[in-house]
Amino acid sequence: MARLSISHLKKRYGELTVVDNVDIAVADGEFLVLLGPSGCGKTTTLRMVAGFIPPSAGQITIGERDVTNLPPWKRHCGLVFQSYALFPHMSVAQNVAFGLEMHKVPAAERGPRVAEALRLVQLGGFDERYPRQLSGGQQQRVALARALAMEPQVLLLDEPLSNLDAKLRLEVRVEIRELQRKLGLTTIMVTHDQEEALTMADRLVVMDRGKVRQIGTQRELYEKPADRFVAGFIGRSAFLDGEVTAPGRFRTAGGREIACAAAGTSGSATLALRPERIAIGSEADGLPNRFATQIVHASYLGAQLDVQVALDGQERMLLQIPNRPGLSEPRPGDTITIGWAEDAGLVYPREA
Repeated sequence: MARLSISHLKKRYGELTVVDNVDIAVADGEFLVLLGPSGCGKTTTLRMVAGFIPPSAGQITIGERDVTNLPPWKRHCGLVFQSYALFPHMSVAQNVAFGLEMHKVPAAERGPRVAEALRLVQLGGFDERYPRQLSGGQQQRVALARALAMEPQVLLLDEPLSNLDAKLRLEVRVEIRELQRKLGLTTIMVTHDQEEALTMADRLVVMDRGKVRQIGTQRELYEKPADRFVAGFIGRSAFLDGEVTAPGRFRTAGGREIACAAAGTSGSATLALRPERIAIGSEADGLPNRFATQIVHASYLGAQLDVQVALDGQERMLLQIPNRPGLSEPRPGDTITIGWAEDAGLVYPREA
């Protein structure tokens, strides 16, 4: 295993910059997730680390080695592709052994390494099957076993769960995380699924338009997002546009006065509120920000109800109501009282 360092990494295609001055340090044995919307540069970053895309500028080091200009087969990285990239005419054992053969690992050593890799991914006894005889989850495990058989210093996962159904994704992501911990593998995974990222990562890197917006733990990114983009991408937030009129005072676009913690912010701004920080009904009594609102939409989700309300008939806010016995289901048009504390929201300068 090894520490991975990405310094001032850039990738340009003509005048288009898809990765813009990215700096990331991954500790030995850490599980880091690159998270962001489609087109944000996360997969391009991963493929530059793997050696499949040459960077336009910057440096990549694994351990003490500068691998920036090395071909993929000299980087000691194991890559699991989104599509798995299994050879249909090869058996499971042959697929797992393929990389070992290309690296001219002696035949006497290949067999034990293939068997151990399949054991690690719980596919012992599947050696002679072909990809067409496997489920999606089993094919994903074969692709992972092929990467592990190479005994990589760094494991790279390019949205490895995107082709699985929702239930299987829950199972396999736990298996991957447990295996990574067991082996102590330095790992980078790319995903656009925030729940997947939150449940698997030691730290997350949120990217947008080729840039890193914030790096931190799940708690850091959720409770102290650096900007509106991160607040909207990690978890769910209600946003109220307006302006900071005085220290601790925010006025919405509809003219509603709100008490808030607005240190260091003035002028046009956005107030972000997490749904769970908003009290409802009698629980809002005594809070500095207490308003009557009208329900616009309600969704029954089993464990909870998602409710959208309109403040002053304009700003939409999201509430989450736990589903308890005897709960009266809210309906559009009903009036509901909401409230929150001064420090419940975060204030950001208005983004262009």
